[in-house]
Parts: sequence; structure tokens; C-alpha cells
Amino acid sequence: MKKGVSGLAVAWWCLALGASAAIARPAPPPAVTAGALVAIPGGVEARRGAATMRVTALTDSILRVRTAPDGHLPEDASWAVDAAIRAKRVAVTATPDGFATTALRVHIDPATGRLTVTDPEGRVISRDAARPMTVDGQGFTLSKHLPQSEHIFGLGDKTGGTLDRRGMSYVDWNTDAYGFNSSTDPIYKSIPFFIGVGGEGGSYGILFDNTWRVWFDFGHRDADLIRFGAPGGPIDYYVIAGPTTAEVVRRYTDLTGRAPLAPLWSLGYQQSRYSYMDEAELKQVAARLRSDRIPTDVLWLDIDFQDRNRPFTINTKAFPDFAGMTQGLRKDGFRLVTIADLHVAAAPGEGYAPYDQGMAGHHFVRDAKGQVYVGEVWPGPSVFPDFTDAATRKWYGTLFRPLLDAGVAGIWNDMNEPSVFKTPTATMPVDNIHRVASDDFAPREASHAEIHNVYGMENTRATFEGLSTLRPDERPFVMTRASYAGGQRYSATWTGDNSATWDHLKLAVHQVINLGLSGFSYSANDVGGFTGGPSADLLTRWFEISAFMPLFRDHAAKDTPRAEPWVDGPEHLAIRRRFIEERYRLLPYLYALADENARTGDPIMRPVFYDYPDAIHATCDQSMSFTLGRDILVAPPPKPESPQSYDVCLPAGGWYDYWTGRPVTSGKAGQAAGPVQAAAQTLTEGSAGGSTVPETPKLDTLPVFVRAGAIIPRQPLVQSTSETPQGPLSIDVYPGQNCEGDLYLDDGHSLAYRNGAYFRRKIRCTLSAAGIALSFDRPTGHFAPWWHRISLTVHGWKGSAGATVNGKRLDPSFDAAAQTAHLLVDDSPDALKIELRHQ
Repeated sequence: MKKGVSGLAVAWWCLALGASAAIARPAPPPAVTAGALVAIPGGVEARRGAATMRVTALTDSILRVRTAPDGHLPEDASWAVDAAIRAKRVAVTATPDGFATTALRVHIDPATGRLTVTDPEGRVISRDAARPMTVDGQGFTLSKHLPQSEHIFGLGDKTGGTLDRRGMSYVDWNTDAYGFNSSTDPIYKSIPFFIGVGGEGGSYGILFDNTWRVWFDFGHRDADLIRFGAPGGPIDYYVIAGPTTAEVVRRYTDLTGRAPLAPLWSLGYQQSRYSYMDEAELKQVAARLRSDRIPTDVLWLDIDFQDRNRPFTINTKAFPDFAGMTQGLRKDGFRLVTIADLHVAAAPGEGYAPYDQGMAGHHFVRDAKGQVYVGEVWPGPSVFPDFTDAATRKWYGTLFRPLLDAGVAGIWNDMNEPSVFKTPTATMPVDNIHRVASDDFAPREASHAEIHNVYGMENTRATFEGLSTLRPDERPFVMTRASYAGGQRYSATWTGDNSATWDHLKLAVHQVINLGLSGFSYSANDVGGFTGGPSADLLTRWFEISAFMPLFRDHAAKDTPRAEPWVDGPEHLAIRRRFIEERYRLLPYLYALADENARTGDPIMRPVFYDYPDAIHATCDQSMSFTLGRDILVAPPPKPESPQSYDVCLPAGGWYDYWTGRPVTSGKAGQAAGPVQAAAQTLTEGSAGGSTVPETPKLDTLPVFVRAGAIIPRQPLVQSTSETPQGPLSIDVYPGQNCEGDLYLDDGHSLAYRNGAYFRRKIRCTLSAAGIALSFDRPTGHFAPWWHRISLTVHGWKGSAGATVNGKRLDPSFDAAAQTAHLLVDDSPDALKIELRHQ
């Protein structure tokens, strides 16, 4: 991480800032009396001399702030926020120093331009520093107050060694960071969005919508200041109020878009390597996965499946029957994802269609002299599609037709920072020229200095839109390494070329959590580490934790030890397989979270404080703890390489042991029965009304807890999502407050759910002295689920009971040792009410 540069400090009201020639400028506003505040629709303009600051309310809780020290607001355009969203306004009430919405109060000091945002009770949400802005040539720095109690999260998968960004500084400049470590910056993505948590007015977010080489300083240089700035580009940011972190994230995805519902198969286990070199090797891996009964849905092919590393080709010597191989794998329940780096081999006269078509259509980036830019990457000399041009994106999307026709299910966009070999900067020159002809941008040329950070996202956009056009009824699956704010609309992502170290396992948890807070709910890391080679214990622990992450892909580099699940012998294989199997049983819960994410923006994997705000004050080391949705809390050792005992802070409200199903109560937690043994746990009072549970690490166990009040669906084990589960759907009820759960299902791959072909159902429970009552709402949608019966288990039950299902008596069974009551019932397309009463 680097400190932000400090230029000539000049009060912004006193300076007319020169603008980049690349930014289109409308006419300046009329002259206004110095220091005036002028009401405009949905907000206010503050003017002094030539300088202008415009603050508008897009919603009652989202403000947009645009500043022009020379009075010329730049083109109103964005790669992150659609024009229809930016055009929104709500009615505001003018005040002497700003305006008010139903949720916010905006105060502007006309003498200094200092902006303060509070809630209606006057609690400060965000406040400018005493000197809100300084400029240095075309560059600028914005400064805001950083309260002592505030923590900082977000910025995508930035490193830093901790989940909290406070005390750190960062640069956004998408970089091929092979071999990065926990202090490397910048790395692959630029997501200029952060969340402040713990301040007086609750959580808030700031999206700094500037695509240049921006930087952030969160109390690194000055402990009580947040600073962010750029060497050029617009001064354009959004303040997103909470007061909860969840509300901030939901509103951020209101702005930048939500990830579309992923195909169900992408939530299964995925096996990859750089590279499976030929058809025989890939088939051997597939056969071993099936013979060892390792549930798997996806196999990946890296660049060696191509002819001379040229994208959109196939090495027919190594893969003589590519389409037949893909078809055979699909029959065995495997989908195939193949890489498609964005560069195109510069191969004139060789009949290489992507190059020939791209040259004929003028689809490649040019250098400062106007010639097609050529840089070296995997195929050798290469050219680069100009993805900021809508015509180029449309052409590029057509290149995927042969791969889709051959049965490929998904596309992996790599090297799209863009990475360029044999250059001092590891990328293309900043004076390269891009055509901007897209969306609400006025047609113009732009330098790579402006476009660099969005180039990878527009690559994924071209891929996503191409797949959508070629297969309009299928959900595209795209994986990317580089992106920008809003990139979740087009692709999933992973954290890049990590290392096989314990430190990187810990870093992976932090990165995936912060990616989720930054809109990318579908994110992954290379299980076991890409570079180096994991020890047996490291790989096993990585499998255990990744089984509860949004995406689960085992991947390793060429010339490193093999990292498939079986490599370390039967004992480690048994543990790894057991956690993969647990993920497959949990798929109904995971898929319901995916549906929730598509509708609300809530991440699949979350920091504990997301749903339990008091957890931010927990006294335990929570650096590895996270929740899967609201209801499952995963608590790996904070020092995963160490056998040292540690404490888990459980939020208030009560919890159950995931593996035993028994309540975690005062005194002892139940002993596990079965393959995963839970140690006896003694509860002590923790911070904020929760409890503290001591844990001693064991390689074959992972502490996991279920919220009291959760209703968790599970399914019978399958070897891939292409199999229909056999038997009833399991519903596990963990009685407690706010007792509810969700079911969601559709066909898992098509877009038919958008037209009502889905099954969505809410389940609730209420507790009383007499027992427990469960209500299954009438399902919505018109998709028929695979199950016909429901196996209901109520945990924490003691004694016998009588049961009724829609008023009809049934006899439940009981397990005194497990403290459960069990009932097998027929499902119904109508509402269902089940009651268990103590006898």
C-alpha cells in the first residue's frame, strides 16, 4: 500500500481547476453571487466565483456530489452507474444551508464548500475535513473526517493483512500481480467503493466514480482523515447512507447493479489446473472424480487447450474431438469452462479469424500515433480489442459461437487488466487511444490513462453480452480477474494468482468478504494456492473453509505439485470429500442465498457484523470468522496454521452446533455423533450480549454454528447438480427468535425464472410453552420442485410430542441423545401448517 501523494494545497473555492482535454465540457453556469446556494431539482448548487459544487438526492438515502472548480461540470456519464439511475431525483426540502430528505440532512458551508451529511436527529454520517479539497494541476484530493470509532471495509479484493482497511492506503490501477502477498498494492481490480462502519450516524458508503489512477488513504498519513483523489478525471462521488451495513450494500447495488442469478451448477465443486494438457488427461481427472465419489460440477481448461495460446482456437492434436469430449463430460455431469484471454494474436496472413476480422472492422486499440498497438502476451505479438466501443463489443461477442457450439458452458476472462509482457509497467502505455462510443457517453477518444481501470470490466461485458446473444435462453457464466465498480453485472470473479501459504488462506477470507461488500457476491480464490505447492494440512483446511464460500474452485499453476483432492492420500481425501459433500447437501440453502442476492444485493458470504452489528465490537479475534447468509456462522482458527486454542464470539440470540444440531447453551455443548466430532464447548458471556466459545483446532473439524431461529433446507447427496436428488427435502428447524427460512428452486440454468418458472416459499415458526408451530406459505411461481415429501427435524427438542399437519394427526419420532423431533410429511402446493406439542 502506498501513501497518497500530496500536491499544492489550495482551497477549492479559490481555484479554477484545469480539466483534462479528454472530458467533454458543457457551457459553464451563469455568474452567481459569491458564496451562493442555489436550489435545483432534487438538491442544491453551491457556487463561489467560477467554482461549482452540485449535490443531488437520487433517493432519500443516496446523494451524488459533483464538483467543478472551474465551473464546468464534465460530461454526465459513467461506466458504473446507468443513466436512468443517475437521472433519478426525489423531492427535497430547502434549508438555509442545504436541503433535507426524509432520511438525510445536507449542510454546505458556502464559505468553504464543506459538506456535512447527518440523519434527521443530527448524527453525523459523513463530514468533510476543515479543508475539503486541494488541487495540484489536474489532480485533486478530497478529505473527510475519520472518527476514532470508524472501521473501513470494501474496495474489492485489496490486500492488507486485515479485513479492516483503516490505517491503510491504496491505489486503484488494475495490475497483473502474479506472486502478490498480503501487502501488495495495486492488484487486479479497481472498485472505488468503501464502507464506513461504527460512526455516529451508522454505516455509510462512498462510491468515488473516477476511472483514473485513483487512490485512498484511510487514516494512514493522518489518523483522523479519509483522503481520496486522482490525477485527473471527474470529481464525482456518491454518499450512501445506512444506517446498517446491509442497507448500504443494498443501495450500492441499487446504484451499480446486481449480479444476475448464477446457474446452479456454478455453486458446485469446480476442478481446474494450469493446465490439463490434453483430452486424455482431462478425462482421467473426470473419471477419478467420479470413481472417488467426489461431487463435482465443473472442469476448467487453461490456455494450453488452444492452438499456440491463441484465443478462440483449439489445439486439435491435444484435443482431437473437442466437441465429442465435451458432450461425453456433460453426460457424466460435468460442465466445461474454457479460458478466453482478451488479447488476439497479431497473425496477418495466417487465416486467424479474430485478427483478420478485428483489423477489417477497426476493432483494436491504437497507440499514440494512431497505429494499432501491438504488445506481447501468451501468443506472442498481440493486439487488443477496443471494448469501450459498443461495435467492438458486439463483434467480440460473436467469437464465442464455435466454443458454445462445441458445448462449452462458461468463459474465463483472464489477463484483462490488461497484462502486457516485456513492458516496465506490465500493461499498455497510458497514451494509447480508445474509442468511446457506448451508452450515454458522447463519442470521443480517450487515453488509456482514463480507460485502463474499466478495460477488464468492458471485456467481461462483451463476453456476457455475446453469450447472451448466442444463447438467449441460458444464463451466461463468466469469470474475470480484472474489473471495476458495477462489474458484478457481467461476471463472477476470483482473487488472482495467490500462493500456497497459510497467510494466503487467511487473506482469501478477507478478500472474498470485501468483494461481497463491494457488489461481487460470486467470488472465489484458487483453493490451495496458485503458485507454490500446499502442504497436505494446508490444502485440507483450505477445502474445509472453501466449502462454505460462494464459489469453490481448486486451481494450481503449471510446474507446481498436483492439488486435486486425492493427492495426499486417503485420510486427507476423506476429509476433503466430506466437506464437498456437505456443500452439496447444503445447495438448497446456497441457492436461496443466490436468489436473495439477485433480488436485494445481500452478499452470500458476509462479515459477521453484516447481520449482527454489535459483532463489530466483539472481543474475540474474528479475523477468519464469517457468515454464509445470515444463518450459518463459520469460525476457522484465526491462526489457521497453529494448534493454538482460540475463542469464537457468537452474537446474541442463541446458536446451535451445525454438526450435532444441539443448542450451544450454558455449560456444555453436545458431543457430535458421526464423522465430524465437535469438542465440548464451555460458554462464557461475550461482548454485546453474545457468548464466547473456546475452540481447539483439529484438522478434520471446522467450527460452524447455526442461528437460533434459522430454518435450513438440505437435500440428499448427489454427484453433480445434473442429478435429481432422490428422497425427501430435509428441513432443519433451529428454534429461536425471528424463526424463518426460504426455499428457492428453478431449472438451474435458463432464464425461464424471469417469466415465473421458479418455486419460492417462505417458512416460519413460532414458539410457545405448548410447543412449536411451522407455517409453509403457499409457493409463488410455477416451477415444480424435485421433492414430494419433506423430512422435518426440530432441534433442541426434549421429551415426546404430538403432531398435526394441516390439522391431521401424525406420530413424530424422537432422538433423546440428539435432542431432535422428526416428522416425514407430504409436501403440498398449498399452504402447510405443522404443529408439534409437548406431551
